[in-house]
Amino acid sequence: MAHQTPQHHQQNNHHDAQITESSAKVVSKIPKILPHERVFPIQIGCELFKLSGASISSDAPSYFSQYFENQIRQAQENGEDIGTAIRTLYIDRDPVTFRDISLHLQGYHVQPRDATHFVRLFADAQFYSLPKLMSQLYEESVFTSVGHREFQIPRELFSDPGNTPNFFSLGFAIFFSTPEDLFPGLDREGLLRPPSIMPPSVPQRSAETFAELLHLLRGYPINIRSETHRAELLRDARYFNFKGLEQRLIPHHISYNQSRNRDEIVLRLRDILKSGITIGPEPTNLDPLAGWVTYARPYVDDKPYELVLEIGEEATKLHFGPGGTSVRAEFIGNARMRIGKMFEVIATKLNLPPTTQPLGLLMAKGGASSQPATPGNTPLAEDLIRVIMDPEASIVLDGKIWVPPLQDEEDVVLGQGQGQDSPMSMGFSAMGLQPQSRKRRRLDDSYSASGGSNISPQGEEWVVRNGLWRLRIQGVKNGKASVECVLVPVKLDAMSSEQVRNAQRGFLGGG
Repeated sequence: MAHQTPQHHQQNNHHDAQITESSAKVVSKIPKILPHERVFPIQIGCELFKLSGASISSDAPSYFSQYFENQIRQAQENGEDIGTAIRTLYIDRDPVTFRDISLHLQGYHVQPRDATHFVRLFADAQFYSLPKLMSQLYEESVFTSVGHREFQIPRELFSDPGNTPNFFSLGFAIFFSTPEDLFPGLDREGLLRPPSIMPPSVPQRSAETFAELLHLLRGYPINIRSETHRAELLRDARYFNFKGLEQRLIPHHISYNQSRNRDEIVLRLRDILKSGITIGPEPTNLDPLAGWVTYARPYVDDKPYELVLEIGEEATKLHFGPGGTSVRAEFIGNARMRIGKMFEVIATKLNLPPTTQPLGLLMAKGGASSQPATPGNTPLAEDLIRVIMDPEASIVLDGKIWVPPLQDEEDVVLGQGQGQDSPMSMGFSAMGLQPQSRKRRRLDDSYSASGGSNISPQGEEWVVRNGLWRLRIQGVKNGKASVECVLVPVKLDAMSSEQVRNAQRGFLGGG
């Protein structure tokens, strides 16, 4: 053994003194609810635990501290010796779980191992009223089972405003959200066993799909293999109420349109949320009220894009007036209701009244809220919505390219050539579109050879199999309001007759 000099011995004594002083400071931070040096017996099930007053006081007030405080107070009032007056506290609970709780009281960090362990720790921490342990477990990861597979989910994954509140923070709020009271109204005095709770479990959902959602929540991309795969992800994102994640998953396409010098977003009608709708003003000399409907996906996009709306499922019918100069769009089924609600939101964004019906009639019918959601019940349009045939639109009719017939450049002016109500004349003037040449898109021999047509479809009705539309806001005279919302086709796949539709049908077996 090495010989220590007096100097080394003095240094060791000084070091020991520092450790003792540090330990004293740690102990001094523990409130003296119970005498720190005294040992208190607690019987949990078949196992006896002996904890110091310092350990019990380290997480108090609690069930234990109150129990032994009452015994000490009664002993003092009766003049009894505290050592002989203290009785063993007996609780019929799991001693294995309490071993971890006793470690916590002795100053160790207790980490939940799985969902069952977490639930037992949390239930007993609340039953014993241990505020520090409850607070610690409240900050721990969320343990759950999805599709019979266990997951440990860091709480920060749910901190994004777009994804909270969610299924877990709402559905399991009884022991995940607030460390207040797991068993409301429960009288612990004389209670041997608290109610039983089960680990959170969602057996009816897919574990693989949930794992992919967690991967997305962590910021990693995933490869969407098919539309069926996307539908599965969306279904469960909605089930778990991950709203921000849902917006990232919905089918969309964002691009920059160099011809129009703006960013565009393509979305389906059913995926439009009212909170994402905005108006992008674009006044012109002829129309100071002109603009476009824009959209930003809630929780995801940091700026609005010009909206290109996709409406499919043969839910659109186009009606052509005499001479083919006026075109109106009719919507059926859910598309009619969704378009109506969308127009209501647009009217609100434009500070227009929700309806133009007299107040007395509204009250007689139950108020504005009782009116069905249709475009005609908004100040922006009739039930048949005005359509402007943009010459840049790509239109396929009956499987062949169709180009709207146009007049000479000098005729494409508001109030000339095709009349004040002409969608084509209003389209060019209100939208600021100018023909690129004196005779725009006059069909040449090569186009005629391709089988296309520019015959005016007067009096016809088209069923639009699928369509992409822009929504134009423009001023109007003698209308319901000072502005209206019109549809401008971007791309249409249309049919002019049932025979064409039948010809395009397929057999179930193929062919």
